[in-house]
Amino acid sequence: MTDATAEKLRSDGWSLVETTGFLNLVGPLWQRAVDGVHEYALVAQDKHHNRRGLVQGGLLMTFADRACGMTARYVSGHPTLATVQLDVHFIDSGKIGEILMTRPRVVRTTRSLIFMNAEVTVQGRTIITANGVFKILKKDS
Repeated sequence: MTDATAEKLRSDGWSLVETTGFLNLVGPLWQRAVDGVHEYALVAQDKHHNRRGLVQGGLLMTFADRACGMTARYVSGHPTLATVQLDVHFIDSGKIGEILMTRPRVVRTTRSLIFMNAEVTVQGRTIITANGVFKILKKDS
């Protein structure tokens, strides 16, 4: 990612998400809230390419999973969740250098589950759709 891209994201109100472990290797991941709606962005870098030189599908799934999980935490107030299901449909290819964006949405919340959906887009072009189910865990789980 270039410094100009990072500066553009910052000037548009995005901030970096603090990550560790696997997500630290994938990112950086960006976030912002616009009118109470949580949005996430990830700049497709060379490290994200597949053998065809396009964005690796696993990166797209990871991005959707993380964004849905973070939104589920923010909206529900439950700090500890686990993904129990994630269905992804690949619609189009992402290209290296593009800014991937998503605005996950809570579909339904029960006492123990949160149902989410998201579209990952690039400039209005849908790359993937995802539906996820997240289990609300006890704080010591």
